[in-house]
Amino acid sequence: MRFDFLTLFPDFIESPLRQGVVGRAFERGLLEYHTHQIRDFAKDRYGSVDDMPYGGGSGMIMSAEPLADCLESVPRLNHSLVILTTPSGRPFNQKLARELCDYKQLILISGRYEGVDERFIESKVDCEISLGDFILSGGEICALAIADAVARLVPGVLGNEESLKEESFEGGSLEYPHYTRPAEWRGLSVPPVLLSGNHAEIEKWRQKASFERTKNRRPDLLDPRS
Repeated sequence: MRFDFLTLFPDFIESPLRQGVVGRAFERGLLEYHTHQIRDFAKDRYGSVDDMPYGGGSGMIMSAEPLADCLESVPRLNHSLVILTTPSGRPFNQKLARELCDYKQLILISGRYEGVDERFIESKVDCEISLGDFILSGGEICALAIADAVARLVPGVLGNEESLKEESFEGGSLEYPHYTRPAEWRGLSVPPVLLSGNHAEIEKWRQKASFERTKNRRPDLLDPRS
């Protein structure tokens, strides 16, 4: 899978992608990424990529032309998707991550300032995605979160593919609690069932613990209307 990032801050993008299991997947050639500096396509000698909004108001708006020129310079694979990170987009979750994993190329555009010229969005963007109901300084964090979540689903990226099946949100609920050695730590003990060696009972405990944690922390995940 190929990831293309359109951004004003390529260094912000590149460093996290070199870390951990996803970083190793890029090194092994299972994944591919490229960053594209939007400012390289500015039309004036100042490198301007934004302008004042029509109708007045505070802040600046990212201009359509530099964004379009930058996007059009990106080599396109047959099955690609153009994504704009924006607070008004579709909320990102594990279900959406799995949908995005079906594409061969994700082109992630990181918004900045007060927003992006709507004409660019209407003519060039396939999907708008939000990380949540809060405001960030720019879309790079959201773009990285999307790339990381999708990359982990690409076959071969994780050493143990079975671990994906038990993670939070994969089965519509939160994952059960985890423990490791020692069996007692500062007066706190591991649940005895996990030390029993009875795999059937351990599985029952994990299912119950997963349900209880979801009910207490994220009851919306158990609501069929959600």
